Amino acid sequence: MPSSTITTITHFTRTQIADEEEKHLSSECKEVLLSLPKERGWRTAFLYKFQGYWCQAKEIQAIMAFQKHFKAKDTDIILASIPKSGTTWMKALSFAIINRKNFPIISDHHGHPHPLLTSNPHDLVPFLEYKLYANNQIPELSQIADEPRVFATHIPFASLNLLPSMNNIKIVYICRNPFDTFISSWHFLNKLRSQGLPEISLEEAFKMYCDGVIGFGPFWEHMLGYWNESLKRPNNVLFLKYDDMKQDIVSNLKKLASFLGFPFSPEEEKQGVIQDIAKLCSFEEMKKLDVNKNGKSIKDIENKYLFRKGEVGDWVNYLSPSMVKQLSLIMEEKLDASGLSFKVAS
Repeated sequence: MPSSTITTITHFTRTQIADEEEKHLSSECKEVLLSLPKERGWRTAFLYKFQGYWCQAKEIQAIMAFQKHFKAKDTDIILASIPKSGTTWMKALSFAIINRKNFPIISDHHGHPHPLLTSNPHDLVPFLEYKLYANNQIPELSQIADEPRVFATHIPFASLNLLPSMNNIKIVYICRNPFDTFISSWHFLNKLRSQGLPEISLEEAFKMYCDGVIGFGPFWEHMLGYWNESLKRPNNVLFLKYDDMKQDIVSNLKKLASFLGFPFSPEEEKQGVIQDIAKLCSFEEMKKLDVNKNGKSIKDIENKYLFRKGEVGDWVNYLSPSMVKQLSLIMEEKLDASGLSFKVAS
């Protein structure tokens, strides 16, 4: 287990780093930041509490632009998640399912490779806040002729502003065991931290996570936003668990395809199309592709950092018994009344 030694920097130094990180923000966003609570960040100098959730400054600017300009279409599909809970996998699976008539899972007789063999999933299914509305961009999404339009987001449900009427919009939310999400986040964000920021120790990161101070956290509020909507509007919101999908990918892909409006035919099932999609999009297959070892598909994040282990239960190698007890109690307190639960036994 990593050393509990915590490297600290002064608030003044952290503020200097924040000034550098945020120098290209709009004046409107900078003004908003002045009014928000803030805490030290994981990969950036600070996280700000915006609309009830902890976000990086650049994320807040993108969310503000999205909320002001995005116009949903009845056929839109949105893939939602909290970071490090299977986002890349869900993008790959959904793209393969929706486009399987245009792009056969097995390379066609002309030898054309499937797009997922030559493009990172984040290039095929763009993030609203990290791609389309990032850096003061206002995309003209009405020009996208193909339907359904498929987007991805980490934005909490309430901040999507899709109510009161969602019509036929489809939202797929993938949710991962909070124990594994924490460990994955800790590894990931320490690799991406801004220059000048020290690594966050496991113990310090765990405290922040349990306090809800993590990107788009508190994690329980993020989960419950989509969970509750999936119960109210099952035709609009599908709630899937990463752990369940790893255990039984076939039945979950059938559920996903039917919800998206692209169900598998009996003939496809006999031909093994579901298993072919599962293999094409598997962690093992995606990790070994050159396109996922090189380049940057999400802002300044190297693609190779998107694929670490993809395992269920890796947290047992990191968390002490007291940590397990503490996070278990938080989950019990925050989630039990909702009916949302996770298997956390080691």
